[in-house]
Order: sequence, then structure tokens, then C-alpha cells
Amino acid sequence: MDYRRTYRAAAVSFADLVSRLPAQSWERPGVGAWSVRELVGHTTSSALRQVPRVLASPGGTVDLERPEHYWAYARSAPPELYAAATAASSADARETGLWLGDDAAARVGELAGQATAALAAVRDDDVIATAAGGMRVRDWIATRTFELVVHGMDLAAAGPVAADLPPNAVAEAVTLAARIAAAVGDGQTVLRALTGRAALPEGFSVV
Repeated sequence: MDYRRTYRAAAVSFADLVSRLPAQSWERPGVGAWSVRELVGHTTSSALRQVPRVLASPGGTVDLERPEHYWAYARSAPPELYAAATAASSADARETGLWLGDDAAARVGELAGQATAALAAVRDDDVIATAAGGMRVRDWIATRTFELVVHGMDLAAAGPVAADLPPNAVAEAVTLAARIAAAVGDGQTVLRALTGRAALPEGFSVV
């Protein structure tokens, strides 16, 4: 798959979802403890707004070779580090949600354009500094596409609005989810579920 095309498709799709949110839905429950506004804030911050800055940050050496290693790193972090990162993410979700204001759709669309323009200006194998360590552009961007697709589904369900997610981006996200499962030792559990041999355990997640 063309990772640039899938990222752009996912970004455009997410911006479209935001533009179709009913005005009364913004303070409804989103996912987990987040409201819809906080869910949009988190996704905007993590998958759109930070992209130009990260792509412009040279990473030196490659610490994480594949997109799945990014998520595996998060799973292996010490509990206190994970708790601090979760708290910071929730604070950022609230702040970004408020920053989006009453014209959130326009701001999200603008950020999607800036992110895709920044992606067009870098090379596949450029090494960049991410929160988890040095990664190649092509590998880190796949983690941002994953965020856009997964939270796009969350947003469509919470809105509620019809989900029209791009098939190529969904396929990339599904593939990455399976690879994350294998990387963290849950590959057989997921494969058995996907082939109808067993149900996933309650509350199961690869991230």
C-alpha cells in the first residue's frame, strides 16, 4: 500500500466526519472517559497537528524498525511512565478540544492540509524523532493513519454519524493491528478469533 495515500485518505475522512457532527453531540460521551470534543481534540493533536513538527525533527538513529514496534513499546513501558503519558494525553485532548472552538471543522481541515503537505516534503527513509524514539517516516506515519482510522470509528459511533472510512486506510489499520498483536505475543489469540475458532477475551485490545 502507498502509505502517503492512505494517510491522506484517512486525514480527509476524519475531517469530513468532524464536519458532519451534529452541534449537540460535542459534549456527549466519546470513548472511554473522553467526551466527543476531547476525542476530536486527541485525534487532531496526535494524528494531524503534531505531524509537521515531528516530520521536521531529525531522529539520528532508527530505534524502532516497524510501526508495530511503536505500539509494542507503549505496551512495555513502566506503569508509572504509562500513567504519566495517559494523564498528559487526556490533558492535551481537553486543551486541543477547547482550542478547536466553534469552527472545529475548518481548523481540522486546515490541519489535515498542513500535515499532508509536510508529508509530501519528506522522503520515505528519513529518520525522525518520535515520542518512542527514532523512526523512518514511512513507519511512523502508519501509526498516525492507525490513530485516524480507529478514532474515526469511535467518532462515527459517538456522533452518531455515518462512517465512510477509506477502504485502503482501513485495510492498512487492520493489517497493523494484526502485526501489533503478533509483536506483543497475542498473534494466535487474534488469528483464532479472525478465523472463527474462538472469541476474543472480554476487554481485549492490542494497544
